[in-house]
Amino acid sequence: MLDIAAELDRWLDEGREFAVATVVSVGGSAPRGPGAALAVDSEGTAIGSVSGGCVEGAVYELCSDALRSGETVRERFGYSDEDAFAVGLTCGGVIDMMVTPVGADAPSRELFRAALATAARGGTAA
Repeated sequence: MLDIAAELDRWLDEGREFAVATVVSVGGSAPRGPGAALAVDSEGTAIGSVSGGCVEGAVYELCSDALRSGETVRERFGYSDEDAFAVGLTCGGVIDMMVTPVGADAPSRELFRAALATAARGGTAA
């Protein structure tokens, strides 16, 4: 998420609502590791990347759904190496994703603000 922290911090300053999907674990082969993030705002603007590949569209939809519902979701995407090859993918692997909505009145909004502002300045935040 560090690669999009400054932009998300700006979105918070602008009062935007958004949902952020973060890779929380990876098994096998995956293009991006834990911490990679994709965010979608209420207008449909997306920043970041969680896979650089076939699950980006599905994660975009999860973000949009989470923003509408206000519910945090965890989702697993993946294929065994054999299944991946059968559908034309070059690698298998499993990606676990956490999708967190950050609405205008979300209790976590100020926590996100503090963490993102610190990360955008190059500091350490969790």
